Amino acid sequence: MSTQSRHAARVAISLAEQTLLLLAPNGDELARYGVSTALNGPGQQNASGCTPLGEHYVRAMIGAGLPLNTVFKARRPTGELYTPELASAHPDRDWILSRILWLCGVERGRNRGPGVDTFRRFIYIHGTPDTEPMGVARSHGCIRMRNEDVADLFDRVSAGTRVTIN
Repeated sequence: MSTQSRHAARVAISLAEQTLLLLAPNGDELARYGVSTALNGPGQQNASGCTPLGEHYVRAMIGAGLPLNTVFKARRPTGELYTPELASAHPDRDWILSRILWLCGVERGRNRGPGVDTFRRFIYIHGTPDTEPMGVARSHGCIRMRNEDVADLFDRVSAGTRVTIN
């Protein structure tokens, strides 16, 4: 994908279909991935555990060049790779794996600003253990993807890419 088309691509996430589409500037579908959004459904409020709706953009991209299943905590690699044994040792961890695309809302009062800020809520598109189902809302607000899928998406977009969640 050329740099120009890479910057021009956009992402559309459907909570109803639990899908993420990568779209070309002309609207053509470049890729379709299954996702898992919030168990609590859509919502904007801080600490709601909901996936925020509306217009966003990718503010930061974290994890370039790291192996699949790299474990992140507070957006930093822990030095661990996810395994079933690691999962057994930490059964309550909300696993953020492989890549992070950190989202920022653009609609003041809806998904940007006090009480509703997507960026300050730490809403990401990120990898999750392969044992977690896709197509089923189960996250704490983020958009979870298969590790290979999030790495593919990461390689096809850039910071600034528009993301619509509805």
